[in-house]
Amino acid sequence: MHDAFRVRRLQRLEDLPRNACVGTSSLRRQAQLCALRPDLRIEALRGNVDTRLRKLDAGQMDAIVLACAGLIRLGLESRITARLDPFVCLPAVTQGVIGIECRSNDARTLGLLRALEDPATRKVMQAERAFAARLGGSCQSPIAAYATLEADRIRIEGLVAEPDGSRLLRDSSSGSAENPAALGRHLAERMLTAGAGPLLERLR
Repeated sequence: MHDAFRVRRLQRLEDLPRNACVGTSSLRRQAQLCALRPDLRIEALRGNVDTRLRKLDAGQMDAIVLACAGLIRLGLESRITARLDPFVCLPAVTQGVIGIECRSNDARTLGLLRALEDPATRKVMQAERAFAARLGGSCQSPIAAYATLEADRIRIEGLVAEPDGSRLLRDSSSGSAENPAALGRHLAERMLTAGAGPLLERLR
């Protein structure tokens, strides 16, 4: 679920020199990187994973940030220099979760797919998706959420940010895992009260 930091020479984000160029395609990542290191130059990173890695290898950028899940699924886990802690860069909503679609009236296929269901993943996914849905977020919104399940309780941390990192609204909530979606909506309501609504409206 974490974001992957890939750099040409160094090992840590904090080791990058001032004015280093970091590539990312995500406003969510951009906002958090700028808040942590306002001295960095953030540049848009386009193309598939191979194209993005080639741009880094060619020296067009000093570092790039991608999703760990994508690199691992492509057999490129060795290209991960470091996994960014959620405290540094909160992941995208449901980042790393694999979803399978099926016709709702296809009982036979649904029965076969049930063996692939992971109840714990579904619970945290429901919390994160409910959080984003209440905020009206899209894949391009500077919104992040990360839910974890421990025993019968879920903890979800959420973030809404200005793309330039000048303002980060961050909060968390925990509660029973019996109704994950309600917990996600509750956190979203708290963040809307804190000012997330006008911030997101300006970006639409």
